[in-house]
Amino acid sequence: MNAKIILKVATRSIMKSRMRSLLTALGIIIGVAAVVVMVAIGDGAQRKVEEQIASLGSNLIIITPGASSSGGVNRGMGSFNRFTFDDVDKIKNEATLIKGVSPLVRSGGQVIGGVGNWFTQIQGVSPDYLDIRTWALESGEFFTDRDIMARSKVCVLGADVKKNLFPNDDPIGQQIRIRNTPFRVIGVLKAKGQTAVGTSNDDVILAPSRTVLDRLSGGRFISSIQVSAISTDKILAAQAEIKSIMRESHKLSPGEEDDFTIQDQSDLSETATETSRILTILLASVAGVSLVVGGIGIMNIMLVSVTERTREIGIRLSVGARASDILVQFLTEAIVLSLSGGVIGVLLSFLIAYILNNYTSQSALIKPQIIMIAFGFAGAIGIFFGFYPARKAAALNPIDALRYE
Repeated sequence: MNAKIILKVATRSIMKSRMRSLLTALGIIIGVAAVVVMVAIGDGAQRKVEEQIASLGSNLIIITPGASSSGGVNRGMGSFNRFTFDDVDKIKNEATLIKGVSPLVRSGGQVIGGVGNWFTQIQGVSPDYLDIRTWALESGEFFTDRDIMARSKVCVLGADVKKNLFPNDDPIGQQIRIRNTPFRVIGVLKAKGQTAVGTSNDDVILAPSRTVLDRLSGGRFISSIQVSAISTDKILAAQAEIKSIMRESHKLSPGEEDDFTIQDQSDLSETATETSRILTILLASVAGVSLVVGGIGIMNIMLVSVTERTREIGIRLSVGARASDILVQFLTEAIVLSLSGGVIGVLLSFLIAYILNNYTSQSALIKPQIIMIAFGFAGAIGIFFGFYPARKAAALNPIDALRYE
């Protein structure tokens, strides 16, 4: 028997009991669809995270305060803050591999103006901030270095804040109150979308850094420093340069540890994507269990098929068929059944991915590699779980098989 005949006989045998074959393949269908969709959701989430991290800014480098310890307990990154505007000025004046630097002073509070009030975060930054974050203005203008030195009470609204406070009016030139401090609106930022952790970039108000520190934050130190390297290939060199400047600024001796942490986009991306990758593997592993269950279903139905077709097997063996022919025939049936379920499962996964991408907030990215892996795994399931029934059929004695009732 050549391959074409074997495949034809196997297909005909499967089609004799269409409903039973469909139900048998259901485990493979669900398993393949579940694995492909779970991995696609993981890949989609990873792509979204990478896009959001890329949108953070151009060749972004973030400098955050270091950690402090109390009673032998590490309080975590950011707990030991010595950042001042002198650090920012020193980086700006001495670093040669950067094109922009901005302090970041965080605050928050109730904002009153326009049609009502809105609780949001207020960030104190410098004019370089827009270039560092590759952010643009929708209207108006941004504040200047003169506004920072003068501690001017001016601000720029994020798109969400504008929508909630001034849904139908132009906010430029109007006054708002941030925690009882009046600010004049001079600009509105273009919408930027969500951050990598799912919060909105646009739910923010930007104001001069010294104004926020003195009038809203009430602290002595700035929260972090954001820097943009002159090019992607200079990021590591820029980090080394910044590290040297910061150690000098904080008067750290050669034996002392850094009291700050420097990260770039690759660090953030690596952490986020590794988390996403682990989650994807876990989800795919859980979904893969249904493939094994589907394989057990195939083995079960093939054993039933061997029993039902015992006389047929006896006739084939008595007219010259070899045991190997019987084994290959039944093994082919199991593989065809499994691969057919794989085809339907992949088609179902495309339908689910289409629904997720177009009608939900989830993003599913189906890559060709996962389809090939799913097909390969479905075929392997068919071979593994179909081998025992096929071997049992091939081992039947022709005389006993012909006498079987």
